[in-house]
Amino acid sequence: MIGRLQGTLAEKNPPQVLVDCNGVGYEVDVPMSTFYNLPTLGEKVSLLTHFVVREDAQILYGFATAAEREAFRQLIKISGVGPRTALSVLSGMSVADIAQAVTAQDAGRLVKVPGIGKKTAERLLLELKGKFGADIGAGSASVASDAQADILQALVALGYSDKEAALTLKALPKDVGVSEGIKLALKSLAK
Repeated sequence: MIGRLQGTLAEKNPPQVLVDCNGVGYEVDVPMSTFYNLPTLGEKVSLLTHFVVREDAQILYGFATAAEREAFRQLIKISGVGPRTALSVLSGMSVADIAQAVTAQDAGRLVKVPGIGKKTAERLLLELKGKFGADIGAGSASVASDAQADILQALVALGYSDKEAALTLKALPKDVGVSEGIKLALKSLAK
């Protein structure tokens, strides 16, 4: 019903924002990835939205990109995953990270998201397999080789966030070996 909002950013109270559209204020719940990229108060903002109507509430969810909104829609189709859980997943992982976890069937990365247990993570991977990654991950950063995937996994296992590990990985030479890549990444992260 409501596909996009464009107006002035009136309030920011994580995870909710208030967008003033010509005198009408819309409360919109957004993932933290969108929240961090919002302009300052009083500036123009444009959000793609998903409108959820329940028996007890009408809630508007907003996203900075079409890929985030599509990921949200795929997540809420899964039994046992509601809008709040989907928002939590998108707040904890980027769309590219989710696509990569689904492609690799890596439940460990999803379990790190607050509110996602082992069984839910496995159900997400099973339900999203084939539906997520190829379409939604297109245009997103992807790991170029098995060596880079191993380096990324090692950095995550050492406690670095997916975002930190991915940014560090981009700075490494593309043809670097696993052990050398891990050493270089750790040196870079130590700075």
